[in-house]
Amino acid sequence: MATRVALVTGGGSGIGAAIAARLIRDGHRVATLDVKPADSGHSHTVDVTDPGQIGDAVHNIQRTLGPIAILVNAAGAEGFSRFLDISFTEWQRVIDVTLNGVFHCTQAVLPGMIGLGWGRIVNISSSSTHSGTPMKSHYVAAKSAVNGLTKSLALEYGPMGITVNAVPPGFVDTPMLRNAQRRGDFGTYTFDDIIAATPVRRIGRPDDIAATCSFLISEEAGYITGQIIGVNGGRNT
Repeated sequence: MATRVALVTGGGSGIGAAIAARLIRDGHRVATLDVKPADSGHSHTVDVTDPGQIGDAVHNIQRTLGPIAILVNAAGAEGFSRFLDISFTEWQRVIDVTLNGVFHCTQAVLPGMIGLGWGRIVNISSSSTHSGTPMKSHYVAAKSAVNGLTKSLALEYGPMGITVNAVPPGFVDTPMLRNAQRRGDFGTYTFDDIIAATPVRRIGRPDDIAATCSFLISEEAGYITGQIIGVNGGRNT
């Protein structure tokens, strides 16, 4: 496998951190963007809603590591409220991090990929886009838009050697999921109930998502683009 420079947003914890760690094991030179420092790779404390911060970080990464050939957009903002209780400020916050962050980061790295004639973009969306989820309309709307953006970018930039795919995880054991459980967002449902409703009979692990990203980034996946590849233990097919 050729080693390349990879940028992972949301790389400070959870799925993003697992993806960064996997790409390092794959031999890539990895940088991360997050509002909190990451433990692995070249960590940059960046708010993905701020194009200026992103531009500065991308400039520093390319100066230090080389041109960015891989982008994984894993940063996102959670939210759990009845639709009529969501303020427009809260709606904007979730959209800004979860969707606009993908827009800003992708625009920042695409010119370099075009120059290389090779690129891999993987957007982490959500299995909630398959069937919707109550109390999370802002989050589901943002992640659904990420899936649509993925398909459009794949069509536009495929001729330039760049593939763009999305991975919507199912229930994955992350700090965000544990926080939701502590707040009671699942109501009377427990992790055991979730596992019982999952065909493979276990909850997902961040490494499950990282493994899928690793494949989509590889040379062997060069004929796969514009796809929404669910990693959810069979809960959504």
